[in-house]
Amino acid sequence: MGPKLRPEASSCVISLAHGTPAVILACRAILSDPARDFNSPNTPLQSLVLDYSIAYFLMDLVHYLIFYPSDILFIGHHLATLFVFVTCRYVVYHGAFAILVLLILAEVTSLCQNVWTLASARRSDLKFAAKVYDFLSPPFYALYSVVRGFLGPYFVYRMFAFYLSGAADRVIPKWVWMSWVLIVVTAISVSILWISNLWIEFYRERERKIEKKVK
Repeated sequence: MGPKLRPEASSCVISLAHGTPAVILACRAILSDPARDFNSPNTPLQSLVLDYSIAYFLMDLVHYLIFYPSDILFIGHHLATLFVFVTCRYVVYHGAFAILVLLILAEVTSLCQNVWTLASARRSDLKFAAKVYDFLSPPFYALYSVVRGFLGPYFVYRMFAFYLSGAADRVIPKWVWMSWVLIVVTAISVSILWISNLWIEFYRERERKIEKKVK
């Protein structure tokens, strides 16, 4: 692997160490909480998962500031995500249920996405990587589309409706939950745009391959 690809590969490895374990821990933290409401107090296990995710995003943020300082979009994403986690964990001490469900929806595709990213980076010079990329692309795109295009927006709608009712105003100030909703809606919108572009490119490549076979 060349020097240019090592920082990207390192970021993927860091993400792999966080993504799937975070999903498992978040699921356990949610299921062990009898309240499971948008304004319920954070349990010790939920707080631990938030700390774990904060550590990951801080580490990956430093990585990007060192190796990709011009990647404003990704750096902004990490800063916004850290704002959500930190305010939930250390400012309001409530709402971890909602934040951890969003974490699960964000990271459930992590394993597949990181393997796909590594394969994409090496597919031009490694046949095995090209095969892995071609094999993973359709299921990864489909899973990502369902999670970010349907499940995510539906959950955010429920979250917004609950907070808008004022039921959480006593423990979660309006400026906090409004910031959460704005950040999550923006992140989901960018994700939908990203996966839409990947689907477009996927079908373009498919058409080019069909045209080559016909010729």
